[in-house]
Amino acid sequence: MIDDNLLVDYTRFVDEVTSEESKDPEKFNDALDIIDETSGVSPERLLTAALGICAEGGEFTEIVKKCVFQGKPMDEHTVYHLKREMGDILWYIAQGCIALDVKLEDVLWMNIEKLESRYPDGFDSFRSENRSDDDI
Repeated sequence: MIDDNLLVDYTRFVDEVTSEESKDPEKFNDALDIIDETSGVSPERLLTAALGICAEGGEFTEIVKKCVFQGKPMDEHTVYHLKREMGDILWYIAQGCIALDVKLEDVLWMNIEKLESRYPDGFDSFRSENRSDDDI
């Protein structure tokens, strides 16, 4: 059983290490305004994209988890469901592209260039674990 004092202490700790922008609605709104005014990025679309990608990615992951660990069959219906979830993920990625004013095609090319630079001779587990400082 977990000690009640530990729970109180942990909750206090979490509050102490949480940014003011995360706890204060006015500061949160100020941060959104700064994003909007200084970068031209739509914070509403950016948040929609970020939250949606995570949520739909979780749904995709849940299906895979059930197939790998819980005996769900990888049948035609499951594959169809996975494809539909990928479509939902792609929808939110498109929202992110709108927010950042970038074409999906440009994002794809940026990813290809990044991975070709990281793995010039194909995938290498050492290079995946040991990246240069500018490799983000």
